[in-house]
Parts: sequence; C-alpha cells; structure tokens
Amino acid sequence: MLRFQDIEVLWLWLLIPILVLLYFRYTQHRKKILNKLGDRNLITRLIPAYSKNRQYVKLILSGLALFFLVLAMANLQGNAKSQKIQRKGIDVIIALDVSKSMLARDVAPDRLQAAKQCISKLLDQIGNNRVALVLFAGRSYMSVPLTVDISALKMNLATANPDVVPSQGTNLAEALEMARKTFNSKELRYKSIVLLSDGEDHDDKALQEAKKALDEGITIQTIGIGSEKGSTLFDPQTGTNKLDKDGKEVISILNETELQQIASAGKGEYYRLYKPDLTANKLASAINKAEQRDFGVALFTDYDSYFQYFLLVAFLLLLVEFFIPEFKTALS
Repeated sequence: MLRFQDIEVLWLWLLIPILVLLYFRYTQHRKKILNKLGDRNLITRLIPAYSKNRQYVKLILSGLALFFLVLAMANLQGNAKSQKIQRKGIDVIIALDVSKSMLARDVAPDRLQAAKQCISKLLDQIGNNRVALVLFAGRSYMSVPLTVDISALKMNLATANPDVVPSQGTNLAEALEMARKTFNSKELRYKSIVLLSDGEDHDDKALQEAKKALDEGITIQTIGIGSEKGSTLFDPQTGTNKLDKDGKEVISILNETELQQIASAGKGEYYRLYKPDLTANKLASAINKAEQRDFGVALFTDYDSYFQYFLLVAFLLLLVEFFIPEFKTALS
C-alpha cells in the first residue's frame, strides 16, 4: 500500500501551469516589443535570438523537474511494517521561566536560550514519557499539554520568549500550581515537574506548592540559570540597560537558595546549569530511573520512503536542461 507522507504538498503542482502561462505571456510581450523596434529582418541581424524549439525543450524539462521535485517533497511511501511496542514511562511537566530577567547574559548566549537548549537535549532522551510544557513569568499558561509528540513540543519551545506572557515577574508558585493540577490527582506516582528559572521570585507561596505537589506523589527537579554575581538587563525600548526607580542599573541575580528549597521540598534534585548538555544528561538519568508505569501497547507503523528516487530524476532533468545550448538563430 502506497501513501504520501505530506500529500498537501502536491498542491504545488499548480505552479507548473502557472509558470507555463507566464512563459508564454513573456514571449508574447517580447514579440510586441521587437515589432515596435522596426523591420524584423534588420532586427534579426542586430539582436541575437534564441531557438524557439530549444526554449520549448528547456521549458518542458523544467516543468518535469518541478513535477518530480514536488513528488519528492510529498514523499511517497510504501512497504508498511507495523509493530507493537510496550510503552512505559512517567508524566513530566517542564515549567520554563520566560520572564525578562531570563534575557540576562551571565549564561551564554543568554539564560533563556541556554534553558531552551537544555530542554531540547532533555526531550531527546526522555521520549518514552508523556511531556508537557508550561511557560511562566508573572502568570503561567499551558503551552503544550501532556503528549508523546516531542516534535510538536519542540516547535512551541523554539518560539518561547517573554512576549508570550505579558504579565512580567517570576511567579514560581503559580507555575508549580498549574503543573500540579495538570496531573491526574488520583495517581500518587509516576509524576515529575522540571522547573527551570533564575529564581527571582516575588512570592513566598512556592514552597507551599512544592509540598502540595509532594503530597500528590509529584517529585520536583529544579534547574538554576544565572550567576551569583548577576547581570544587567538590556531594555530594547530604550536601547540601554534597564534602570530602577532610583536610576541605577538593574542587576538580575540567580536565587539558588529558593530553587534548592523547592527541590528539597519536592524530594528532587537541584542542578546549576553550566552546560546545557551535561545538565540535560543528569536530568534524563534521574527521570529515566524513576518508577515507571505501563502506558499499554502502542502500535507503530514504519514505511519505506521513495523521495530520493524522484529527487534524483528532478536533478537529472535540471542538469540536462542546464547543458542544452541556446543556439542563436534568425527570428521567426
């Protein structure tokens, strides 16, 4: 049984008649211009012209190349092979701080980008689990609910920035509450929260939320991003560093103490992010070692892809079209 992986791409075939139409409109326009210049015989001697037959052949080859290129993009597949896989894992909710303080550059390239790199590496290693993404600053919102579609989660992660949460600040308590309430409260195991932040919290309720999470069987891992020395914050609106009400530069400092306390209250571990890869490896190891529940049997179907053959045909057609010489002949 054959199928197209991305059948909607076939709509691009409509470009072929459009390009043919544009070509003939161009040739008609060219004829009108030449006719206005004067005697055709004289123009033939003065202006080099292309062979019509050669141009038609090149047009056909280009059209065929586009046809096969679109076919390659749609990716024809066949030879389906299905297999049943017993899935085990836990539910993981990643809570990412996207407040403006996360744009500080005491971690390269900045705190937010380093956190996103760490999460991306982590997702590559915990694919058997269901994962969700919560973004928070002064308020929290669910960016991606619990899912096994890691590619979709990565797409949302890539667009995460301070603008997605208009209310600024760092409300760790609300982020933990939203994550906690997302889990199935009837299950007292197989649940974990991964909290990434610089810890600049303005709310003392975070520890209370961490204890509530533990009572519901949720472990909490925290990742601190930043430095004790801190960093200034660039304000794109003024083009200078952000100033406080007294006109002094705002310095954003990593609050390790609060993040360590949250991890301790949630019976998890605190990690200081130095290198995204190393931190992701430690997190993945902790998550994968946790007690896992049986998600049941999942049916996975694998296909052989044939796009490379159509891509080769398209390339050869373009190669032939490129090497066809454009002989100069008399205009007809």
